[in-house]
Amino acid sequence: MFLLKILQLVSAVLLMAGILLQNKGASLSGIFGGSGNVYLSKRGFDKVLFYGSIAMAAIFFTVSLFLFLL
Repeated sequence: MFLLKILQLVSAVLLMAGILLQNKGASLSGIFGGSGNVYLSKRGFDKVLFYGSIAMAAIFFTVSLFLFLL
């Protein structure tokens, strides 16, 4: 039970960090001076953040539901 609460806390923090690092309409290359006016597809680290946040949301939801049912 204690390990599930720790997993829930870690997944919540990682989910928040992944969501906050995403910036719709401006990719990570905009930080380094890239133009970024046209947003066509996710590439590189943006794609990893996108799929990672989906995975973290699924883990967080599953652990929260499991803790609720216990």
